[in-house]
Amino acid sequence: MTKNKKKKYGRRQVKPFPEYLKALVATENGEVFELEGYGALGMSGNTLVPLFENNTLLMPLGSEMMLLPDRKPRVFNISKQCVETLTENPYLPGEKIFPVAMFNSPGYVNAYACAYEERNNAGYLPLFSYSAAGWGSGGFKSAVIHVDKERRQDLRLMPLEKVQSGVNKLRKKYPENRLRLHLEHCALVSGCPAAKNFFIGRCEAPLPTSQQCNARCLGCISLQKTPGLSCCQERIAFTPTAREIAEVALEHIGKVEQGVVSFGQGCEGDPLLSGDVIREAIILIRKSTHSGTINMNTNASLPGQVERLFDAGLDSMRVSMNSVREPCYTKYFRPQGYSFGNVVESMDIARAKGRFLAINYLNCPGITDSPQEVAALLDFLTKHPVNLIQWRNLNYDPLRYYEAMTKADDQGEPLGMDRLMATLKKHFPTMKHGYFNPPKERF
Repeated sequence: MTKNKKKKYGRRQVKPFPEYLKALVATENGEVFELEGYGALGMSGNTLVPLFENNTLLMPLGSEMMLLPDRKPRVFNISKQCVETLTENPYLPGEKIFPVAMFNSPGYVNAYACAYEERNNAGYLPLFSYSAAGWGSGGFKSAVIHVDKERRQDLRLMPLEKVQSGVNKLRKKYPENRLRLHLEHCALVSGCPAAKNFFIGRCEAPLPTSQQCNARCLGCISLQKTPGLSCCQERIAFTPTAREIAEVALEHIGKVEQGVVSFGQGCEGDPLLSGDVIREAIILIRKSTHSGTINMNTNASLPGQVERLFDAGLDSMRVSMNSVREPCYTKYFRPQGYSFGNVVESMDIARAKGRFLAINYLNCPGITDSPQEVAALLDFLTKHPVNLIQWRNLNYDPLRYYEAMTKADDQGEPLGMDRLMATLKKHFPTMKHGYFNPPKERF
């Protein structure tokens, strides 16, 4: 007779359910507080996603929290396990509350937008991006993905006294240079990090040139005709001469190791519309030095001009796109006298000439990570390879943008921004991901 043997059962390791971040709201006077019993939500198109410790990061240094006017917060009632839209403080009836979003530092991509619902007669949100945020372990947390660790626009590295010192020196050195004077205003009045870097002598310097643009972008930050939307930057009011441009560029390249100078800034139209003077400036720069990287940020609308600039010595081009689907691109950029096909032709020219090519991908959760956009992007990059995707958060009202894009083309259930990036890295392992224009030493 055999003895009965006791079976040994190991304890099952049950993975704990992640803890909700607490929802953040604000009072009318801007006081921010967390709501006990309510979880924070992120918004991706018309999809709502709870925020946890594992799908958020601590609030990046230099980020700002913003109250969203004319809007009601959408939160997750933890005890009832349901989504609610709050019109007032549940613990203080009668107190109006507002959603709280995060405007994140450069190098961070929004995984989810702030979840909210518009009140009656709500106006447009100002031209910023609006990441979802909540309160968790360690403090305020943001629904973002970190894509670039370079501290190029870290304001802590740009002390005002150092900027002012640089301004004073260059005033004396280039007293008649109007571009230097324009950048001085950008640095000291507008607080532009790129202009500050020029006067400090680090990283990348801006070369704004063009007064005109042949696109009418919904979210243009230097020219707005949409009622209720204001520009956040002043567009340059003159076209610098080739000599003025070259002086600024050579000053920067001469004192910055692996320095970058870039045409196409937030305070101008599209640089291709000033292509002739830019070509002259590039020739002047390259007559003096082969050091430094000359870059252009552009809508790439004029292939002939692009080719001439590359032949003159342009090193790299970054093309702004919100989508690789023509209907969505056209709905946002509203091109005047050019087509999406012209943009693609310019990109192909860059590749044919062996130049560094990047996409300035203006992303918004719910559109950028829709199945339709992901499929189109994979196909586009296979046919038209690029060296780098610069992930930039689209500075535009996320609900109004989603509404516009759904009218342009189908938008399915979002895959998630993290899954989109993982898919791209799998399909295109040599393509880089980041935020800033790299120097040619890192091409």
